[in-house]
Amino acid sequence: MTVTRFTRRAALAIAASAAIAAPASAEVDFSGKTIEWVIPFSETGGSAKWANFFAPLLSEELPGNPTVVVKFMPGAGSTKGANWFQNQTHEDGTLLFGSSGSTQFPYLLGDPRVRYEYKDWNAVMASGTGGVAYLNAEDGAKFDGSANMLKDTDFIYGSQGATRLDLVPLLAWKMLGMNVEPVFGIKGRGDGRLMFERGEANIDYQTSSGYLKGSAEMVEAGQAVAMMTWGALDADGNIVRDPTFPDIPTFKEVCDATDGCETSGEAWDAWKAFFISGFPVQKLAFLPAGTPQDVIDTYTAAFEAVVARPDFGDISAARVGKYQVFTGAGAQDALGTATSVPDEAKAYVTNWLGEAYGVTLK
Repeated sequence: MTVTRFTRRAALAIAASAAIAAPASAEVDFSGKTIEWVIPFSETGGSAKWANFFAPLLSEELPGNPTVVVKFMPGAGSTKGANWFQNQTHEDGTLLFGSSGSTQFPYLLGDPRVRYEYKDWNAVMASGTGGVAYLNAEDGAKFDGSANMLKDTDFIYGSQGATRLDLVPLLAWKMLGMNVEPVFGIKGRGDGRLMFERGEANIDYQTSSGYLKGSAEMVEAGQAVAMMTWGALDADGNIVRDPTFPDIPTFKEVCDATDGCETSGEAWDAWKAFFISGFPVQKLAFLPAGTPQDVIDTYTAAFEAVVARPDFGDISAARVGKYQVFTGAGAQDALGTATSVPDEAKAYVTNWLGEAYGVTLK
């Protein structure tokens, strides 16, 4: 089985689509209006930081300079908010919805709580992200680039759920032979970080925006130790170091250095498939079903103008990381990558979830 189909041709196709920005319609004007950008997580997580970063920039570029307000609808690992959005239809272009890998994974796995269909939504912007796993200072002192000295430690991890984006770190730690006990039910990764800060958890992971905003300070202060990133993909589909965190080893590097961990075979192929689905295209902004094309074009042009700002590279690197942003047709193409994994990978993960956590997906 191969899961490295996010190759040079796919990457170039998405990049080419991302470069095509439709012009804004002169008839669309949001003067005096408020755009509600709904995020299906708590206000402490990476999706909140992502939306709060883009919201004022979007306001500057939309015609009429409307106020863009980020609102939060946490619950059921984001399926509550996504199910709600599925029932919304276009009214006046003032509703935007943001999803993440934790919304994509239940959809991919056939979670019975999913009542939403991505094909009904209109993707106008998509962006990649990364993730960093880190340890408390005591256990971090044992980390030598491998997990060999961590296998006898009992770890506690605050998790949104095994079928959410947490699937990627949980499976990685399992492959490394680590004993990580998840405490399920938190509403966002920021809540997991708070558990770590209070000493209720001794291992954590954050997407790049959440790590940059809060966790990096703990690492710099010596209160935590960065263990690994999930990495990034080069144009040939190979795992390489995350451009936002080039000094931190990737999971692939740590796996290669750890006894019993393999970077080939069923487990690796499944992990990589869900990593590709969940991180290179991790966060997406959608307009609801039935949105007229002129409104879609207006949002596309606005997000394209945001990305074209001379200072965008610098400000985004500091707030959300150094990752590609896709707009318009590029966002739709990116959505296809984010919502498809090989059947073999789904089968492996479904079996693992049942064996490890008693999760039944029917």
